[in-house]
Amino acid sequence: MSAGTWSEFELIARLTAGLPSREEVVVGIGDDCAVLDTGGPRLLLLTCDSQVEGVHFTLHTSSPQEVGRKALAINLSDIAAMGGEPRYALISLHIPRRCPLEVLEGLYTGLRQEAAAAQTLIIGGNVSGTGAAETLAIDITLLGESERGRVLTRAGARVGDTIFVTGYPGDSAAGLHSLLYPDHPYPPTACERLRAVHRVPRPRLAEGRLLSQLGPQIVTALIDVSDGLSGDLGHICERSGVGASIEVARLPLSAELQALAATLGRDPLAWALHGGEDYELLFTVAPGYEETVQARFAAAGAAPITPIGQITEAASGLRLRWPDGREEPLSVQSWDHFTTPGQARST
Repeated sequence: MSAGTWSEFELIARLTAGLPSREEVVVGIGDDCAVLDTGGPRLLLLTCDSQVEGVHFTLHTSSPQEVGRKALAINLSDIAAMGGEPRYALISLHIPRRCPLEVLEGLYTGLRQEAAAAQTLIIGGNVSGTGAAETLAIDITLLGESERGRVLTRAGARVGDTIFVTGYPGDSAAGLHSLLYPDHPYPPTACERLRAVHRVPRPRLAEGRLLSQLGPQIVTALIDVSDGLSGDLGHICERSGVGASIEVARLPLSAELQALAATLGRDPLAWALHGGEDYELLFTVAPGYEETVQARFAAAGAAPITPIGQITEAASGLRLRWPDGREEPLSVQSWDHFTTPGQARST
């Protein structure tokens, strides 16, 4: 039996089943970050992620600088998804023997730029060759912090909570499509912005901190949209033991996304619901606090947020509600490293 027989999350569950824990592990496997209580005034957040050439990026359509920025940005997004502050990064590079030095220097330029923007220090790491393989890979471990009682997880959503999302989910997937199929006559301005969103995502650190400051009594669950809105909403529901209903008419679709979809004769909802790699924040808010949260975001000049649905009983599962009142199941079609057709999710 091969790894491809399993979904990504089934494989994680199988490999980590029965692992021991200790009392200092506040949050372990199954969230965006592990959370440790080391006895100090703040909790420690830890996350790691990899970017592999040919799977997550190619150097034909992204510059080394852009690849470096994105590699760190996706880790920063995990810290944002816990409401934390990033502090220190460790960078491991797996380098083909024939990799040009200017590629590595460009990669580190991007890493430095993203770290500086997030006030994060690169403090170490590792460099290794890849033997006969000709694939460049970047693996990053990121450490962050959060105040006690302010860490937000996937596990707190309750029936009746309102579901919010930052920004415009689907933009990254549309940008990726335009890079994979560049010969179509796309709207130039729309295409430029969507490609930029995909190549260098913006981790919502300030927004995550704002949600953390509101506290888990108001913001009940939080995740970043990495695998796709449907899949990541599914993670919240699974960890919280609830269902969810999404209002199709409320989904925020950017003008650029709609313009690109129109030129292709495609439904933009597919990108918005299942596209992934947006690194927006998806979160739930306790009933009666919706206007409070919206007012705080507006006052802070943070990213736009949109209420897109409601948490329901677990038995209802994930559902879409159309403007005419019709409902249907929302199927999860998000990215999975082992079951998604094709090899590359990014360029």
